[in-house]
Amino acid sequence: MPLMTPEAYKASLRDGRTVYYRGEKIEDVTAHSVIGTAVDHAAIDYEMAHDPPKPEDRDLALVDGPGGPCSRYYHIPRNADDLLKRSALIERATALGGTLVVLIKEIGTDALFALHLIAEYMDKNQGTAYLPRVRKFYEHCRDNDLAIAVAQTDVKGDRGKGPADQNHPDYYVRVVSEDSEGITLRGAKVHTSVSTNAHEIIVLPTRNMGEGDAAWAVACAVPANAPGLTMIASGYGRKGNEFEYPISAKHKMMETLTIFEDVKVPWERVFMNGEAAMAGPLAKTFVEYHRFTAISYKLPLVDLFVGASHLMAEYNGILRAGHIRDKLAKLISYAEILRGMTREAAREFKMVGDIAVPNTEIVNIAKLHFATGYHQALAWVQDIAGGLLVTGPTKEDMDDPRLGELVGKYLGGAGGVSAEDRLRLMNLIAEITATDFGGYQAVLAIHAEGSIEAEKMTIWREHDVKPSADYAKWLANIK
Repeated sequence: MPLMTPEAYKASLRDGRTVYYRGEKIEDVTAHSVIGTAVDHAAIDYEMAHDPPKPEDRDLALVDGPGGPCSRYYHIPRNADDLLKRSALIERATALGGTLVVLIKEIGTDALFALHLIAEYMDKNQGTAYLPRVRKFYEHCRDNDLAIAVAQTDVKGDRGKGPADQNHPDYYVRVVSEDSEGITLRGAKVHTSVSTNAHEIIVLPTRNMGEGDAAWAVACAVPANAPGLTMIASGYGRKGNEFEYPISAKHKMMETLTIFEDVKVPWERVFMNGEAAMAGPLAKTFVEYHRFTAISYKLPLVDLFVGASHLMAEYNGILRAGHIRDKLAKLISYAEILRGMTREAAREFKMVGDIAVPNTEIVNIAKLHFATGYHQALAWVQDIAGGLLVTGPTKEDMDDPRLGELVGKYLGGAGGVSAEDRLRLMNLIAEITATDFGGYQAVLAIHAEGSIEAEKMTIWREHDVKPSADYAKWLANIK
């Protein structure tokens, strides 16, 4: 099949899917004032293959597939170079997208890689036959150049209890029945990124499960327009003007509460059904890839912290101040440590069968570094920028001849920088630090791709402490 064009991608989303936004049912997600912006944003993945900003972007976006060029996202990593190029593609696409969040194929292919690994393990050790189904679905998505979302995080209800012990059984997505044709799903997932404008939604378990949780141990693939599937969309920001909201006026990513009301799934799209002991390993294997995606798509954001802060210090005439240079040095270190660790996680990969997996320990250390340093980085950026982040004039003020003249007279910057340019930069920094988009990013830093506590637990579990302990014993002369 040929690569999908941006126009074909948009047309393919007019498929009768059930999407609501702020209580309104959306008949055409491509035409909606907010979700349509997310569609345009996601189309960047398709533009990179057809009409990229730079010729090298096309080489980065594509690889040779069985039937011709296909999206690099679908290339199963076999070595460090594959992982490095995947990271570079995610970083470049995110930067072009301008939202500083994922586009449309990254998360879904993370899940496909994990499904390959876990299905192969189950088939070899438990006598199942899931891997041929995974491969068939993977080839369907790759060959048709589809966009995939992942519904993993269950709504959970009482978080102190497992799936089988909840007040009602649908706080975790479960299989309520099965027959000769397939299974039937009921329940809800939350935080489902890019689902409003994806073609397929992969359902994954979110946690370890016990013997009594077999009905909730399910992994499968559901078309976005499947009967019984309802998406209640949310997303940062309403439609705004480009002057005050330079990011969210042009680019968005939607999240959904994804509800399954007796959704029928054919057997060929079922990749786990009742294997409760494998629910946790599947969730963990997906996260190993997904956090690598996360640290890759965070790179443009931390670069923006550095670039916007440095430029703002120039505009404000304070670049020579010692405390400003101190903050800029710390922002640079914050960004470059994340970049270096992202690269090192790819180089220090491990092979599981014939698939390369990013180094789990390094990935989680990188993600922890990003998450725990994020709010301090925000404070440095805000401190350098100043109070105009939240008190500056509006677009209407700038458009009024009299008021615009006054603003231009009094709000210019150092070295002849115009008031308009200074305010445009100030509004960009406000978007990433002080608006609802800034708040969205701050929450993502703490909770997206797993919590800070989950990252610390993974680091503790993955690290081989024995060599360090043995060294301490040797120095202490402990026999």
